[in-house]
Amino acid sequence: MFNPGRGYRNQFRVIGGQWRRRRLGFPDLPGIRPSPDRVRETLFNWLRDVLPGSHCLDLFAGSGALGLEALSRGAASVLFVDREPQVIETLRAHLAALHATGCEVLQSDALAFLHGPAQAFDIVFLDPPFDSPLLASSAAALEQGGWLAERAHVYMEYPHGTRPALPAGWGFIRESRAGRVGFALARRGGAPLAAG
Repeated sequence: MFNPGRGYRNQFRVIGGQWRRRRLGFPDLPGIRPSPDRVRETLFNWLRDVLPGSHCLDLFAGSGALGLEALSRGAASVLFVDREPQVIETLRAHLAALHATGCEVLQSDALAFLHGPAQAFDIVFLDPPFDSPLLASSAAALEQGGWLAERAHVYMEYPHGTRPALPAGWGFIRESRAGRVGFALARRGGAPLAAG
């Protein structure tokens, strides 16, 4: 499990945008581990040209670090989805304290949510509990359920060396690693990276 950052237990910091340097807490629950600063910095550099004005889905929201970073940096909207009541309560409190607009928090199992009525998102943050089988099944449900806008981007984290299978027509366009964690950005219609 990652240390959330320099001696701050169960906290992370927003690293860019209007809430830069703001520290926020998250519940002490199994499987919640905010993406490290270095990973988020890389990811949002990748998304720099497509993030402003985008509509985002933070599935398996957990700490909410990815969706909150997106809002801070100019996303038009973020829908946070998580099944844990403590997560939902904490995210709602953060969004109220930040006076955030364009956001919604929904308590639901992720796969059950993806089998409901769809709306199209430009960017999806797909970060289920580490090393779980939910990554590939969630990606397939996103594609089959009509949740993705044309050429939508999907971010994924996974154990390094175990890049997940993608739905037909998707390709990984960026990939990196931080320790034992691999992380990548996939896109509908993206030219696939070489295996590695």
